[in-house]
Amino acid sequence: MKRITTMIISAAVAAGLSGCAGLYSLPTVSQTATTQVMRAETGTVQSIRYVAVQDNSPVGTLLGAVAGAALGSTIGKGKGRILSSVAGGLAGTYVGNEVSKANAQELTIRLKNGRTIVVVRKGTQFYPGERVRVLYNGNQVGNVEPL
Repeated sequence: MKRITTMIISAAVAAGLSGCAGLYSLPTVSQTATTQVMRAETGTVQSIRYVAVQDNSPVGTLLGAVAGAALGSTIGKGKGRILSSVAGGLAGTYVGNEVSKANAQELTIRLKNGRTIVVVRKGTQFYPGERVRVLYNGNQVGNVEPL
């Protein structure tokens, strides 16, 4: 019974971690962006490079370690169970760290005024030749949106 419960909890944690990618489906703005005036420019995406952005939050790593240790504890007896728990925890730490990375695109954008900028955007899907609107908050890019 303990093994079944452990496996169900581990599966739930793994499913929860895999669902994190859906959180990036909508563009997110900060609370301060709702009260600021931003400058907008239009441009065209010239090229794209796929990158992974490391999340500084330890949540994915910790959940992976716990899930891995829980799964490892279901294997073996005595000292073997302890070793499999440790190995499972280490493997889970690695997997949780990898899952916490966000897929992103590094966009090279040629603005209408002739300047070229490079912007990294998480959780978006742009294509070369696509027209975009670039929103600036001071000297920082606040968002990039398709037109």
